[in-house]
Amino acid sequence: MLKNLENISIVLGSQSPRRSELLKAMGVHFEVVVKTTDESYDEALSPKEIAVAIAEKKASAFQTTEFQDKLVITADTIVVANHLILGKPKDSDAAKEMLSLLSGNTHEVMSAVTLLWKGQVNTFVEVTAVTLNPLTDDEIAYYVNQYQPFDKAGSYGIQEWIGLVGILKLEGTYTNVVGLPTARLYQELKKI
Repeated sequence: MLKNLENISIVLGSQSPRRSELLKAMGVHFEVVVKTTDESYDEALSPKEIAVAIAEKKASAFQTTEFQDKLVITADTIVVANHLILGKPKDSDAAKEMLSLLSGNTHEVMSAVTLLWKGQVNTFVEVTAVTLNPLTDDEIAYYVNQYQPFDKAGSYGIQEWIGLVGILKLEGTYTNVVGLPTARLYQELKKI
């Protein structure tokens, strides 16, 4: 469908299997190249600015001659609840604590996507509001023990059990919560 990309080598700069699955489902042909990136950020930034800063930091690792003729896609997803940024939990106790905070409340998922092409950096951010049903301690413990969500911001994957039983409402796109806002990305890729 994206005929303008037929002769362009595309790199997904992410180790997320979910982002790979979504990009593949869009019909985009790409290779995955992961570069280690420092994901620290200035605490004075807003959550949206933090997502942008990290996505752009990931892209900057590809600003070398090896990638100058390739389209590089990087992304960062953060979860914000009660003005707190919920990153990836360090252990099951941290995961349970985060999920207890999200239970019965609405939080925001922000995904920043950076496109690096011919030295030009284009970054956009999508925001989805997610409302969870109240979850019992047993439900939270079951999810954490069964799914080990330690590689996920906010301690959950919407595509997993908790998304199937716990999501009351979404305002925004589902794929954004998975980690790659595909509809917006498609529109941006059409412009290249």
